[in-house]
Amino acid sequence: MKNFYIIIGGVAVIGVVVVAFALRGGGSAASVPVDLGDIGNQELVDLAQGMVYGDSDAPVTIMEFGNYQCGGCAQFASMVKPQVDLAYIETGQAKFVFHDFPMPSLPHSFLAARAVRCAGDQGRYFDYHDSVFRTQRQWSRPDSPVGHFNDLAEELGLDTGAFGDCLNSDRHADVVTANATLGQMLGVNSTPSIFVHHGSGRAMQLGGFQFIDIQQAVEAGPGN
Repeated sequence: MKNFYIIIGGVAVIGVVVVAFALRGGGSAASVPVDLGDIGNQELVDLAQGMVYGDSDAPVTIMEFGNYQCGGCAQFASMVKPQVDLAYIETGQAKFVFHDFPMPSLPHSFLAARAVRCAGDQGRYFDYHDSVFRTQRQWSRPDSPVGHFNDLAEELGLDTGAFGDCLNSDRHADVVTANATLGQMLGVNSTPSIFVHHGSGRAMQLGGFQFIDIQQAVEAGPGN
């Protein structure tokens, strides 16, 4: 292993080279990570770009590595992120960037991440993101959540044919795998993991994910 700096949309952080937690490619409704092959560090970072909510030019970046089947992440999405949006995103002080971090211990989390990205193909990423978290208890059961994810697409008025074609493929499996691998490189081992970056230097990984944790990091300014 070796340490190195990674730039994520202008965010410089220290990472460690690791291997993706599982490897398998292809198939219908891909639900596990795929083999990214001999991918370089910069290629990985480029592939793993997160989804941005808010002004992409905002001076502060609040970054989450999240898992759609994680109870704490659902709590963050429903209770904490709305406060972050009101205080920092809607005021233009910060942007929010979401990175997928599915875990093999939560077997539907990879498919859920792909489903949200399929909705993103139709410009409804964060609407679908919120719906998946809101209905987490309904689809986090042993049986397949594909039907539920299709129902959510219909509720949001998406082109259900295009959504279904995307979900029942391996589309975005490489991006979700790259997101998870990048998170490992940055030392993420639980979700939600929150980073705050002020535009220079290293991003700060927070010890908690409550609003007060983010507020303190944002208000502290760079270098604190």
